[in-house]
Amino acid sequence: MAHDTPEGPAEMGAEMDYAEHERTYNLFLNISKYVCLVVGALLVAMAFGFFTAAGIISSTILFILICAVGAWILR
Repeated sequence: MAHDTPEGPAEMGAEMDYAEHERTYNLFLNISKYVCLVVGALLVAMAFGFFTAAGIISSTILFILICAVGAWILR
């Protein structure tokens, strides 16, 4: 199997679709950005709910507020 590797330069391969590459990379960055926002908001809301006397309803409201404000900032 090792003898099936190409011998020529890398430029001889298929043409790259740079526009599709850019769209995929931007999609990855946007998904990563919003996942980080949700994870951070979840951590803050869990800490608020566990370490204060506020309770689960208040921490859920805080989670929704952090996600909404963060999404507005990141857009």
